[in-house]
Amino acid sequence: MRKLIVPAIALAAASVAAPSFAQSYHHRPAPPHHASYGSWQSINARQANLDRRIDQGYRNGQLSRREATRLRGEFNSLLRLEANYRRGGLTAWERQDLDRRFDRLSAQIRYERRDYDNRRG
Repeated sequence: MRKLIVPAIALAAASVAAPSFAQSYHHRPAPPHHASYGSWQSINARQANLDRRIDQGYRNGQLSRREATRLRGEFNSLLRLEANYRRGGLTAWERQDLDRRFDRLSAQIRYERRDYDNRRG
């Protein structure tokens, strides 16, 4: 009888400790999105921000009409792509794809607003 009690106690102790063994010690939390810009923004907030930046750039003369029209066309293309993605539900890959495309458009807006071409004066 004693021969069965010791393995039973060891088995019970192992079953209580087993969940802690299942933890991964190599897990690294994902870096926050847009870490260099501070905090994460929703897609709608990013869209509003990009739209505002194009409008401001055109109004204050940093963007020519041609530059603003081209950037607005790319922005509208992204809006259509997002609508297509959302039809079946936004997957993680689609979200990342939109984020990459919004990042690229944001960089283009920043570049065009600072390139000093097509300026009056």
